[in-house]
Amino acid sequence: MGIIGTIFIGLIVGLLARFLKPGDDSMGWIMTILLGIAGSLLATYGGQALGIYQAGQAAGFIGALLGAIILLVIYGFIKKR
Repeated sequence: MGIIGTIFIGLIVGLLARFLKPGDDSMGWIMTILLGIAGSLLATYGGQALGIYQAGQAAGFIGALLGAIILLVIYGFIKKR
């Protein structure tokens, strides 16, 4: 999957991550989508670079979702300060 496909998956992952992450988020949808894209890119290419999974596997989608949730949590901690 190319970079455009990864960004599109990031859009979906960002929305899913916001839905799955507990708590009240005061950030807008655009920031959520951008963090989803960033989490998707980091988890997808990081997981492939480490040899955890190959391109196109379901583990990549799960990794992207976890990466986006982690970025949402980190962003929430930074924004509270």
